[in-house]
Amino acid sequence: MDISIVVPLYNEAESLPELEAWIARVMKEHGYSYEILFINDGSTDSSWEVIEDLARNNRSVKGVCFRRNYGKSPALNTGFARAKGDVVITMDADLQDSPDEIPQLYRMITEEKYDLVSGWKQKRYDPLSKTIPTKLFNATARRVSGIHNLHDFNCGLKAYRNKVVKHIEIYGDMHRYIPYLAKNAGFTRIGEKTVHHQARKYGKTKFGLDRFVNGYLDLMTLWFTSKFGGKPMHFFGLLGSLMFLIGLVAVMIVGFGKLWHMHTGAPYQLVTSSPYFYLSLVMMILGTQLFLTGFIGELIARNSSRRNDYEIETEITRDDE
Repeated sequence: MDISIVVPLYNEAESLPELEAWIARVMKEHGYSYEILFINDGSTDSSWEVIEDLARNNRSVKGVCFRRNYGKSPALNTGFARAKGDVVITMDADLQDSPDEIPQLYRMITEEKYDLVSGWKQKRYDPLSKTIPTKLFNATARRVSGIHNLHDFNCGLKAYRNKVVKHIEIYGDMHRYIPYLAKNAGFTRIGEKTVHHQARKYGKTKFGLDRFVNGYLDLMTLWFTSKFGGKPMHFFGLLGSLMFLIGLVAVMIVGFGKLWHMHTGAPYQLVTSSPYFYLSLVMMILGTQLFLTGFIGELIARNSSRRNDYEIETEITRDDE
């Protein structure tokens, strides 16, 4: 099969027939074998009934219906697990992503040998309250992930080699950082294509401003786990040791200062009268706790069943060995 199209959706009953017809027309024009995987994320409208009706009229339409709303990441992860096409395309169900972009995305994966191609909605039909935070979000994501050629990490229109989607796990709200997840899994040929962004035709957006706060926290989590997930002592141990040493030196300075004043006969105060003494103790205690956190993290990582799981691209073996 050439293409699997994964479409996560929540309450998009009005747009689904038009989207399916548009995809089917593009696939027929270019002679692609394909499947459409509609992942119904616990919709409360008639989305699932529409999907069932579409599947009766088009054998390429398949669907999964969640019992309740889990979010976009679980929907994509479920679709990826079921995708059979050589190239996997993801797109939103609100008709803001154009299926006419699919042939070029397919060509970039199959001919230009990209692992992943992300869409860039260079001209957006969104209010400033959404576009300005989006620009700041993408700038931060580029700097943290090291993928400097992407302008729109959160664009729903993306294309992947099948191998990519089978080797990454999307959970929580990590759908925003699929390129970063792919990079961490060893798929570094990541490209971008400018795509047409259409104004929403039906319904309203399902995302609020809280996604930017959650997105920042998820980005920090992904950065930390990718950099220190297998070696937590390198982070906590180093930071804890530095804090402990600084606190120890500060305590010694306070103590030697009092001894010097006693030796010279100068007036002096009790060590416990100095606020620096308590700040020093706090730093030593926090340093010890951070060091122990790193040690416990190392014990957990050592006992992880995936501690020796590595992404192997290919291997040469001999039967006589």
